[in-house]
Amino acid sequence: MKNIINRIYQNQSIIYKIFLFVIVVFSIVYFFPKGGKFKYEFQKGKPWQYENLLAPFDFAIQKTDEEISAEKKELTQESNVYYEYKAEVELDVKQKFTKFYDEAVLEKGLANDFNTQVYKATATDLISFIYNKGFVDTSVKDGFSADKIVLIRKQQEVSKVPFGQMISSDEILPLINSTLKKQIDYTYKSIITNILSEVLVPNVFFDKDYTDKDLKELLSSISYTKGKVSTKELIIARGDIVEGKKLEVLNSLREEYKSQIWTKKNYIWILTGYIILVSLAMGMLMLFLYLDRKEIFENNTQVTFIFLNVLLMVFLETLIIKQQTEYLYVVPVCILPIVMKAFFDARVAMFSYLLMVIMLGFVVPNSFEYIYLQTIAGFVTILTVSDIHKRGNLFISVIKITLVYMLTYLAFYIIHEGGISQIKSRYFVLFALNGVLSFLSVFLIWLYEKLFGLVSDITLLELSNTNSLLLRELNEKAPGTFQHSMQVANLAEAAANEINANVMLVRTGALYHDIGKILNPFYFTENQSTSVNPHNELSPKDSAKIIIGHTIEGIELAKKYRLPDRIIDFIRTHHGTSLVYYFYKKEMDLNPETVDQEDFRYPGPIPFSKETCILMMCDAAEAASKSLPEPTATAIDELIERIVEKQKSEGQFLNANITLKEIESVKKVIKKKLKNIYHVRIEYPE
Repeated sequence: MKNIINRIYQNQSIIYKIFLFVIVVFSIVYFFPKGGKFKYEFQKGKPWQYENLLAPFDFAIQKTDEEISAEKKELTQESNVYYEYKAEVELDVKQKFTKFYDEAVLEKGLANDFNTQVYKATATDLISFIYNKGFVDTSVKDGFSADKIVLIRKQQEVSKVPFGQMISSDEILPLINSTLKKQIDYTYKSIITNILSEVLVPNVFFDKDYTDKDLKELLSSISYTKGKVSTKELIIARGDIVEGKKLEVLNSLREEYKSQIWTKKNYIWILTGYIILVSLAMGMLMLFLYLDRKEIFENNTQVTFIFLNVLLMVFLETLIIKQQTEYLYVVPVCILPIVMKAFFDARVAMFSYLLMVIMLGFVVPNSFEYIYLQTIAGFVTILTVSDIHKRGNLFISVIKITLVYMLTYLAFYIIHEGGISQIKSRYFVLFALNGVLSFLSVFLIWLYEKLFGLVSDITLLELSNTNSLLLRELNEKAPGTFQHSMQVANLAEAAANEINANVMLVRTGALYHDIGKILNPFYFTENQSTSVNPHNELSPKDSAKIIIGHTIEGIELAKKYRLPDRIIDFIRTHHGTSLVYYFYKKEMDLNPETVDQEDFRYPGPIPFSKETCILMMCDAAEAASKSLPEPTATAIDELIERIVEKQKSEGQFLNANITLKEIESVKKVIKKKLKNIYHVRIEYPE
């Protein structure tokens, strides 16, 4: 049992990667839309590339979405419209009219006039006439023609009436005036008109419940098919153009094939197929990291970061596929290469992006178009997105990506339709929205830095500002060390450029590599402005302890100021496991028999990347060059050769992925830069 636990502990990194791999693969398969994959790829307007296709089983020809929408629209227009007739409204209006009429004629002294009752009867008959025809509100009459037949529901009885037969509110006043014009005296006409205008209200109301119920029954009767294809019937022959009825039949076969193949019986087999395909894709990504990016593969945090980003993009895209396929291109999948390139390099970004797009090709409609479009957009992203810490760079790159999307879509549309007369501008809006959403990459980069402890160029640019709190403190307390760090940063930057290392990272690391000297600045020669040397009062062993301690103190100071781990790596590795040779030699002279070399050796670790190797070489070269009494070209060349060869012989570069050719290139850059610093000129003969 103990051996098993020890083995698990020793291989915990591999076990974690296997666990992560399994979780991501099964999550991606879980997110995928569940359905069989049609084995034929076809596009409208293109010739059929396969052998003659015969129907494998009986199936119905599905109507297109446009046909179904048109049929629904037609049924909606032809469906019955119900109105409810309320008889009690007429009685209530007549009572109100009688009351108001009696009060009005009494007030005007016309109560005993013979015509009073006659005109009252005339007005009452007019009310009956209006309500018998039906008084409907104008707002519900809008959109109907006069000959539109509507159904009037009077309790349990339903009668058909032309809509124009009913009276709307805007027709009431003209009807009253025309009816009373020749029959009633002006005084009575004014009274009756005013009262009727006040008391008349609609008695026919739109019946939404009955209308919706009737429409629902009509829509439920729609047939979504328009014919049948029998088994062994020829669907399309090799070389035929995929268009018209052939296209409709192929689309119907594809949908029927998916529904028939994705059954409980085949579920496990199809699921197994998806798992194998996704495992192969993610396995290739893992293999790429293992073979070409060993430092990333060995870092579980970075592997987790890459896998989770791929998973996130797959999740967002499949979510859209399940909900609204037409918004497929809104998802800004180009965020993935932008983010990857911000933390790693172009190859990691492109490899992970292409594998993600290939996996999505299993489930998206028109997979060839999707893969082609996203691949081109990915290439443009990788080639154009750089230095996103510079204002405007990301904005210009996103515009280029959006234009590529639009141009590629336009090309595919022309191929399919043979022109642009019916092109859908909606897709251009979706691509523009995709571009806007791509700016979320800036927020994601910031978020990932906090969650995963990664460092982007944006953060490195902020840290390399010499007005930052820690660098300003270094300048104030150890000005000589600050100037040394600036010189080393310039050397390292030039060397990193030469061998295509991370320039921003190595420059920032160089600026902070000696911050531990802040605590004891005067024990380092570059900060000693007088002839007084505090090491004269100490033993060589104590002096070495102080010198070696600046790396440990630098690490503690960096953690206190929350510097990223990638910057702290430069502090802990810039001397590797080398000796503090000056004080070791002094101790050898004083106590040759008792000297312990380990007391004078830096604790390490040795550099493990190109960038940390560059810093080690540049730091040692710049410091040693100050001791040259006459910095001639020959002296500088010999010094650099001696320093770098000593570091190589001590095995300081064994853990880094730097080649001998790259080391030689770094040496050349250091020599050239130091000669420029010391203004070395050609030595003329006397």
